[in-house]
Amino acid sequence: MPDTNSSWATSLLTGLSVLLVGNCLAQSPEKTDHQTQTAIPYRSPEQGAAANPCLLDLHYPLGITDFATIVWFHGGGLTSGKRQIPAQLLHQGMAVVAVGYRLSPQVKVTDCIDDAAAAVAWTYQNIEKYGGSKQKIFISGHSAGGYLTSMLGLDASRLRKYNIDANTLAGLIPFSGHAITHFTARQEKGIDRKQPTIDQLAPLFHVRPDAPPLFLITGDREHELLGRYEENAYLWRMMKIAGHSQTTLQEIPGTDHSGMAKPAFPLLLQFVRQKVPR
Repeated sequence: MPDTNSSWATSLLTGLSVLLVGNCLAQSPEKTDHQTQTAIPYRSPEQGAAANPCLLDLHYPLGITDFATIVWFHGGGLTSGKRQIPAQLLHQGMAVVAVGYRLSPQVKVTDCIDDAAAAVAWTYQNIEKYGGSKQKIFISGHSAGGYLTSMLGLDASRLRKYNIDANTLAGLIPFSGHAITHFTARQEKGIDRKQPTIDQLAPLFHVRPDAPPLFLITGDREHELLGRYEENAYLWRMMKIAGHSQTTLQEIPGTDHSGMAKPAFPLLLQFVRQKVPR
């Protein structure tokens, strides 16, 4: 695990070089038009959810096919926030699915996860109609969205409920997401947010060797929330021990929990383009 001073220095240099490369990639505009559709329902009230929160926005390229898709989950601690297509992902020659989901305390954390799974299932069932590929679906999100990303990719039962094999995901890119049990899930049980817990609502509980490629990105360990870097580093280590060869951890120096998102987007785009080059 990158804890020593020497490896920290190496991490800094590596991180800065990757950021420079990522920025170059992100700033190269795709020569194609895009279209955006908003407020698409991805599940019905009969499936156990009020229709209004369970909507998604879809941004996709025109004139090309077989493109990649990023399913994006917003942050907000599972208690706030709303769906939004990040500006950094617009006009990149790939689709973006921005998901709205029900929030605590109106529902339980398990319902938030289930909504996220239903939105991914919608993507599998529909993206080919817009020209995308079911083999090139990535999941990402910031903070609570990062937690949802890891839960869907590591706890295969969440997507299996919708007849989706989590291992067919092209990759998982959580931005500063919980690896332990989410603090809102702990709050539901009366556990203080500073008391770490690992149970079935923790991505760490579901460590396995056959998961999709996993790219963990966090802010600076000295500025992140409540040990957020360290729990992601633990997830990185345990995935390696489990035999998962495609887990990567990237710490972005000098950034806090909120500020890490902007420099993380070029890394996301670089990761996607490396996995599914056109």
